[in-house]
Amino acid sequence: MEKMPMTAEGLTQLQKERERLMNVERPEIVRAIGAAREHGDLSENAEYHAARERQSFVEGRLAEIEDIISRAEVIDPSKLTGSTVRFGARVNLVDEETEEENTFQIVGSHEADVSKGRISVTSPLARALIGKQKGDIVEVNAPSGPRSYEILGVRFG
Repeated sequence: MEKMPMTAEGLTQLQKERERLMNVERPEIVRAIGAAREHGDLSENAEYHAARERQSFVEGRLAEIEDIISRAEVIDPSKLTGSTVRFGARVNLVDEETEEENTFQIVGSHEADVSKGRISVTSPLARALIGKQKGDIVEVNAPSGPRSYEILGVRFG
């Protein structure tokens, strides 16, 4: 079983989602199915079919979350040090073409959110950054074409 690197924050978010699905969504679905059954013929009951479809989605998501949690390898970036980019690092970059600066944190694939500056360890940018240091130039094949970034800084925590 392959371990999945994840921050403690990412694990906490998954655990919260699991609790919400189990303690809020499941009971609501059970009530909805029960109410729909009271309406009679289930073969043409849209409410029943919608509730069953929602139940299928929730159960699938719960199974996925359980799998992710069971394989999670929690890494605490605040306990890491050094100047080399690796999992958990916050990396300040400047796009060499546009001179736009950005800061990204390298996190697990299930907690990535580019709008919050969190990129997956498996993303092309993160893979290009891993092992590099401040002052290094990285080339990334982006969907819009090749991009070049300079690393301005690396920090943890």
